[in-house]
Amino acid sequence: MSEMPAPVSRPIMAGVVTALVGFTSSFAVVLTGLSAVGASPGEAASGLLALSITMGLSCIALAWRYRMPITVAWSTPGAALLAATGVVDGGWPAAIGAFLLVAALTILAGLWPGFGRLIAQTPASIAQAMLAGVLLPLCLAPILGIAENPWGVLPVLLTWLVVARFAPRWAVPLAFVAAAIVVGVDTVRSGAAVDAGLLVPRLELTAPTFTIGAVVGIALPLFVVTMASQNVPGVAIMRSFGYEVPWRPAMFVTGIGTALGAPAGGHGINLAAISAALAAAPDADPDPKRRWVAGVSTGVSYLVLGGCAAAFAALVALAPAAVIPAVAGVALFASLGSAVHQAVADPSERMPSVVAFLIAASGVSLAGISAAFWALVAGLAVRAVLTFRR
Repeated sequence: MSEMPAPVSRPIMAGVVTALVGFTSSFAVVLTGLSAVGASPGEAASGLLALSITMGLSCIALAWRYRMPITVAWSTPGAALLAATGVVDGGWPAAIGAFLLVAALTILAGLWPGFGRLIAQTPASIAQAMLAGVLLPLCLAPILGIAENPWGVLPVLLTWLVVARFAPRWAVPLAFVAAAIVVGVDTVRSGAAVDAGLLVPRLELTAPTFTIGAVVGIALPLFVVTMASQNVPGVAIMRSFGYEVPWRPAMFVTGIGTALGAPAGGHGINLAAISAALAAAPDADPDPKRRWVAGVSTGVSYLVLGGCAAAFAALVALAPAAVIPAVAGVALFASLGSAVHQAVADPSERMPSVVAFLIAASGVSLAGISAAFWALVAGLAVRAVLTFRR
């Protein structure tokens, strides 16, 4: 007797879980990054909405067209990079220009295979070391927050730790729930009023400008980090489940999505990496040919969550000191661990990686250009010297 197929609700629920975990695990990082490069609270909320819409539509388009559980996410490492970079010459409009340049480079990586191969030649160890340096200050925020606001931060950390023991994928989302409870209690106790107008989702468009500081300090590191930490691992994860992601169409769709979302504040979308497994694994559906439904469901769920973007941004604005940075920090613990591991895995690459890590972690900018760019330059330079004629 043949085995009964799993109900269609199973991949649908897998998609809903993928979107919920992906959104609630890192939206605080996105808002933090957008605010750091000059976005107002309204512009940051607009960016979160734009990202949700473009992610949702991209998931639906790719999964439906190729009948694969292809999922798209925002660049969480990229948002962390923005948080570490801060305001550059030209402010928020210059950041928008940098986002548009990232979109153009992404489309170019899909349309011109030679450019894609050139980017792939960037040593992964140095790119990951730079990312680790960028993530370090953000991951220290929960520890520093204990001293600043113990009664607000400890419930978040304890929730994260307990849930990580029994249900790791829900550890960060439930840490956010704990933070929301802390915010609610603090708001009631302080009697702060919430403006209902802030809860209405809306897009705020900004005309881009282009400055050297934004192009070199934001666009180039953001593109490298997104490719090395999201797109390339995303393809590898999908391949591990038997799916060969069409590279050129995927880069074209995510590049166009980034370009459309950039004027509204979206810093970039890309292939999902870690969360991709939630929709592509056998748990989504025993039949690999039916898991594409999970990709579509993920996209629809992102569109629904996008309607709550303004409410999430308002919650962040009401949070007491150190609470939201604590949530963002624990959300990046896994990314930091992975980046450090890849940075030092090859003994011959450790010294250049250490140099890149230290410069990125220092946060020092030179000539108006962020530390992330100089970390890449220094890491590559040290590597070139140490391997010359080897």
